[in-house]
Amino acid sequence: MRCERISDGGDAGRTVRTIRSLVPSAESVTTAVAEILEEVRSGGDEAVLEYTRTLDTAGAGPYPLRVAELDLASATDELDPAVRVGLEQAIDNVRAVATVGIDRYRPRTGGFGTHTVERRWIPVRRAAVYVPGGRAPYPSTVIMGVIPAEVARVEEIVVCSPPGADGEIHPAVIAASHLAGASALYRMGGAQAIAALAYGTETISPVDVIVGPGNLYVQEAKRQVSGRVGIDGFAGPSDLMVIAGEDADPGPLALDLLAQAEHGPGTLVVGVSPSREMLDALAARLDPAADTGAVASLVQVADADAAIELAETFAPEHLQLVGRQVEGLSQRVMRAGCLFVGAAAGTAFGDYVAGSNHILPTAGAARFASGLTPDHFLRSMTEVRITDPAPLARAAAPVARAEGFELHARSMEARIRDNQGT
Repeated sequence: MRCERISDGGDAGRTVRTIRSLVPSAESVTTAVAEILEEVRSGGDEAVLEYTRTLDTAGAGPYPLRVAELDLASATDELDPAVRVGLEQAIDNVRAVATVGIDRYRPRTGGFGTHTVERRWIPVRRAAVYVPGGRAPYPSTVIMGVIPAEVARVEEIVVCSPPGADGEIHPAVIAASHLAGASALYRMGGAQAIAALAYGTETISPVDVIVGPGNLYVQEAKRQVSGRVGIDGFAGPSDLMVIAGEDADPGPLALDLLAQAEHGPGTLVVGVSPSREMLDALAARLDPAADTGAVASLVQVADADAAIELAETFAPEHLQLVGRQVEGLSQRVMRAGCLFVGAAAGTAFGDYVAGSNHILPTAGAARFASGLTPDHFLRSMTEVRITDPAPLARAAAPVARAEGFELHARSMEARIRDNQGT
């Protein structure tokens, strides 16, 4: 694995730009993605199947886009019992975390004497979860996407994932979709899948929201269709920053970095420490690692405070703090998709079974975006009822006229006359 050594030099912004430049940006695939979206928008099923044949099944004729109910049940029955136990534990834990605070979405009514305004939270009708494939199957991502949508009470939750060279989705992904309660599963991936979900095809009804991680093509496609559907944000390729104090054990931390590197090309893993010895120990474990296409960066900083400043500027998808001094600064972290504190809290637990969601903002989006929750599948709507329009009309009509909207003013004032029987 390629491993770059960097010295912070006290300029966190410059260091972050250097680190981010080590992997391709979304702009590198913008034109190609736009062409795929247009092909699917105009070509429907045929275009999706042709891209599947070219990119996923090595030229072999793909299976039908939708996985049959019988195949879903069969894959679940044939699943390794230990894998099933792990998936069911993940479903329970992710649901428990997603349900926390859900009661805040009960209707709320504000009373003003002259009128009431009620705010209601309404789930979207149809949502889609994109599950990556290619290098590896991700049954865990099925759970991370479907369960928050279920908690939000989305009526239809569909899943899609690219098939392998044999034309089929990995059995564990099929089984996870069945266990999680997905409404449908589609054999398709890449930007073409995002296009099909956004625009609809002969087989696939368009959805209201698309969520899930993926490569640059998938995430750029989500960005380009975001005016037509809702999206969770930019969720991939993956990144991890580990801040290690000099008292941390480099062995497990190197494994944490290598584990995230398994996600492949475009993945960025960053080790940060004030200790040169710690960085040397990490480098010794990373340099001989198998090449996954991921890039590692090891950054020396002046002290723990500088490490936290760098993390806040980088806004990582995953952030680990290990070592007595750096763990004590955890409350200063405001910009991370998910924070793991302590030697026992490896990122991989969050990827699978801790209950935190692994669909997280990447590419620095943790500055303004959140990991996937039921919120992504809900929209609020307000309902206004007015019993006495006079005070409101007298207050608002002058404002409307100041804006040059005479008919707005007269529309409100007309209610005064109607209310008074004149």
